[in-house]
Amino acid sequence: MFPSIGIPELILILVIALVIFGPGKLPEIGKAVGKSIREFRSASNENDTKTIEAKNEAKKDDETAKK
Repeated sequence: MFPSIGIPELILILVIALVIFGPGKLPEIGKAVGKSIREFRSASNENDTKTIEAKNEAKKDDETAKK
């Protein structure tokens, strides 16, 4: 997903987040981030499906118009 971010960078980000938010708040933040990513992927997949359906419908309309 992020090819330029390696293990050392992830550890640094985790340490900074731990210092800023504290150990008690970190699980809540992780859960919220995970939920946001799932919702984004779901919306993206739904949009892709609608785009494919629209292309297929347009293709059928073109084929019907040619006849």
